[in-house]
Amino acid sequence: MKAVLVDAGPIVALLDRSDRHHEACRKALADIRAPLATVWPAVTEAAYLLSSVSPRAQTPLFEMLESGALELLPLGAADIPRMRELMEKYRDLPMDLADAALVRAAEREGLTSVLTTDQRDFSLYRPTHTRAFHLLPKR
Repeated sequence: MKAVLVDAGPIVALLDRSDRHHEACRKALADIRAPLATVWPAVTEAAYLLSSVSPRAQTPLFEMLESGALELLPLGAADIPRMRELMEKYRDLPMDLADAALVRAAEREGLTSVLTTDQRDFSLYRPTHTRAFHLLPKR
């Protein structure tokens, strides 16, 4: 079963009940049967955003990673040229490093579903392996 990629926004929304996307992400997560995966740049972004919620808000994020509830997909030097190419292609949005890393990981792993609160940008990204991403939560 192929994983669902998880962007930083839903990680924050799931861990912060006051986030405006909390309920939609919680409902989407309840319907997902596939494993969840992300990349370090998205974790870094989520950790930074959670640090403004409370000093302990990052703890559940680390617990998700340590337990395997959220798998980390590897990124290496071979991924950098494509990530750079993507960021240049979508510089008008602009595409950030976390999004470029997620798109690159999706292309490399053949993943097509993304749990994101940034549906506008992910609806515009065109990965090489599929016409468009399947975005969650559904709107």
